Amino acid sequence: MRLLAALAAAVFAYVAAGFAVGAAPRFGRLGPAAERRPSDRQVWLIQAGLDVSPARFHFWSIVVGGLGFLLGYGLTGTIWVAVPPGIALSLLPRWFYSRRRLRRLAAVQQAWPDGLRHLVGSVRSGLSVPAALDELARTGPDGLRQALARYPTLARVFGVRPALEIVRDELADPTTDRVVEVLILANERGGSLVPGILTDLAEATTQDLRTLEEVRTNSLEQRLNARIVFAVPWLVLVMLTARPSQYREFYRSPAGLVVVLVAGVLSLVGAWWVARLGRDPVEERVFGRVPGGVRR
Repeated sequence: MRLLAALAAAVFAYVAAGFAVGAAPRFGRLGPAAERRPSDRQVWLIQAGLDVSPARFHFWSIVVGGLGFLLGYGLTGTIWVAVPPGIALSLLPRWFYSRRRLRRLAAVQQAWPDGLRHLVGSVRSGLSVPAALDELARTGPDGLRQALARYPTLARVFGVRPALEIVRDELADPTTDRVVEVLILANERGGSLVPGILTDLAEATTQDLRTLEEVRTNSLEQRLNARIVFAVPWLVLVMLTARPSQYREFYRSPAGLVVVLVAGVLSLVGAWWVARLGRDPVEERVFGRVPGGVRR
């Protein structure tokens, strides 16, 4: 039994250390396709600007949630009142980097019209499409310079088409999908029609982005109100139980536990429903890889 317990403790320590350093062991079988490209979670982290593994990201999210639970318990002295803040803080890193990811993708979307005009000017000045893309990666708009930072190296190693496909899969954005497909065709077919096609694409992309920005602006107030309504009751609960009182004694009792559980479930369902109703319209990807690793 001692040997078995020591072995179990060693395995647990190995797995915990792997999660802490971002090199968690994988027990499933990986096929060739999984080895060639990053997972959907890894792509999400790349889009958010994080160079960590999903396991490490989840590990530190749990650590943040644990610190939030300890802080809540220290203030209120009630376990069940400290659980919701702990859960909320464990979700805080994902919320923060989700917002950062959306800002980075939005910056890329907003930069594509100017980037396409930049490509048109380069092509009309006599540069080829690959040379124009290299110039765009160096001197283009800020959002595209970050998105295309790896493109020149990838193009020299793998070629123009694979490099553009890698950029497309990392960004996973419908606007980028359309632009990359046009650039691939322009590179393979060429011809005098390339500047005109890129100009039309820049104008269409500008109009689509303008419409999307109007929709987001109109729904901003509703999203802010929903988040305030979700957070305020829990802040009031922490304040009520921060000092010894009848409220603290009640929420330490089984009846208080039932109230917290029911309120937590209703809050989560309400937050999910409001987020679903207020979700921005997302254009379905036609090209590239969709969730699950399937290419259309």
